Amino acid sequence: MESGNRYSPGPSASDAARLRSRLRGDVIVPGDARYDEARKVWNGAVDKRPAMVVYCAHAGDVVEAVKFARSGNHLVAVRSGGHNVAGLSVCDDGVVIDLSRMKQVAIDPARRTARAEAGLSLGEFDAATQAHGLATTMGINSDTGIAGLTLGGGFGKLGRKYGLACDNLLAAEVVLADGRQLQASATENEDLFWGLHGGGGNFGIVTAFHYQLHPVGPDLLVCSVLHPYTRARDAMRFYDDFCADAADELSVDAAFVTAPSGERFFNISACYCGDAGSGERVLRPVLNHGQPVESKLTPVPYLQIQSGGDSLFPRGRRYYWKAQFLRSLDDGAIDALLDVYARAPSAASLLVLQHVGGAIARVPASATPYVNRDARYDCFPVSIWDARSEDDAAIRWARDVWTAVRPFSTGGVYANNLGDEGEDRVRAAYGENHARLAALKAKYDPSNFFRMNQNVRPSV
Repeated sequence: MESGNRYSPGPSASDAARLRSRLRGDVIVPGDARYDEARKVWNGAVDKRPAMVVYCAHAGDVVEAVKFARSGNHLVAVRSGGHNVAGLSVCDDGVVIDLSRMKQVAIDPARRTARAEAGLSLGEFDAATQAHGLATTMGINSDTGIAGLTLGGGFGKLGRKYGLACDNLLAAEVVLADGRQLQASATENEDLFWGLHGGGGNFGIVTAFHYQLHPVGPDLLVCSVLHPYTRARDAMRFYDDFCADAADELSVDAAFVTAPSGERFFNISACYCGDAGSGERVLRPVLNHGQPVESKLTPVPYLQIQSGGDSLFPRGRRYYWKAQFLRSLDDGAIDALLDVYARAPSAASLLVLQHVGGAIARVPASATPYVNRDARYDCFPVSIWDARSEDDAAIRWARDVWTAVRPFSTGGVYANNLGDEGEDRVRAAYGENHARLAALKAKYDPSNFFRMNQNVRPSV
C-alpha cells in the first residue's frame, strides 16, 4: 500500500459490526447519529467524511484497528487532539483511528516521570503533573493532544529551559503498521526512538508516552506589554535585542493583534520560569521600554498560562497558517511584517513570533529528527475567520505574509506548523535528517501505511 496507490472503498456496515465486536471501544459510521460530531476536528475549515471512526479504549483496540485497516487496504488517519491545521487526523472514505478516549496517566513524583496515554489533552496532562508540582514542555492551547505535539517536536513556555516536549521523552509504547506492539527507548529499538523525537506519526501509533518532568510552579511570573502600531517598529527592535540575550528561564513571545475597534498593536508576552525575585529584575526592561498603552507584571498559575491560547483558538472556527523560522528581526524583516499585518483581512487574525532557542538550541541537530534548532523565532501568520465565503481572502493573506517574510527566513519550518504543503516543505522541516528518516520509514513502515501526516516516504 505505497503512497499514491489506490485504496479500497470504505468498510461496509458488516465490516464495522465485526470490528466493533472485537473492541472495548466503539465504531462510528455514516448514518450514526454521532457521525457528524465524530468526524469534526479542531479546524472548522476541514470537512472530511471518513467511512469509519474507531474510538480505541486501549492499545489492544489500536492493534485491532490497524490490522482491520491493513487487511481491507483502507486509508488510515490517526487522531488524538485533532489539532493539525490541515486536518491530517481525519480522511475522506477511510478509517480514522481515534485515541482520544485513552487518558490514563501515572506520575512518579520521586523519579519525576510520567506515563501518559496518547488521548490526553495538554490541559489534562498538565493538571495531572501540576498536582505534584511538576511539568514538562507542552504547548499553549489546552485542548491540543499531547501525541501530535510531542511527535512533531513540541514547543512551549518551558522549552528554552527544559527543551522540546520530544527532548523530554524517555520511552514510547508503539503499535507498528503490521500490528506489532513494542517499546522504544534509549535501550530498546533505539533507531525508532530517535525517529519519534520530532519525526511525526510516520513510524507507528504511539499509544503511551513516558516523560521526564521538572519542578515548575504553581505560579510563574508573566509580563505583558501592548505597544501601539505607530510605535511597533521601535518595540520590535527592542524585542529582538532583548530576546538575543535572554536567559533560558525566559520565554518571550510576541504577536501583532487587532482590537475589536480595528486598532492594531504589537504585544510582547514574557514568561519567567525561575525565582520570582530574579524574574522581576530580568523583566523590568520589558515593562520600561517605550510608551506602551498597557503593561502588567504578575504571578500567574502555570495551568492558566498553559490555557492562555484557548480563547484565541477556539475549536470550530476556520484556521490557516504558514510558518517559517527566523534567526533575527533585521530592519527588512520588521518592515515586511509591519506592512503585511496592516492588510490582515480579519480582526481575529494574528501574526505570531514564538521564541525558541535556549536549551532547544544546545541539542545537536543530528541528535533528533528536529533539525531547526538554530532559530530564534518561529514566525507564522494565523488567519482566523468564520464564513466559508471568506476562505480565499484569509488564506491568501497568510500566504502573502509567508512570501513577504521568506527572504529573511532560515528556510526551515516546524513540522507541527506545516499544513498540506508538499514534500519540499517536509524536507525543509527535517533538513539533513530527512534521509535517515526515510531509511527508518523503509524499515518500520515500508508500504507507507501511515501517510496521513507530514509524510516521509520510505527510501527505496
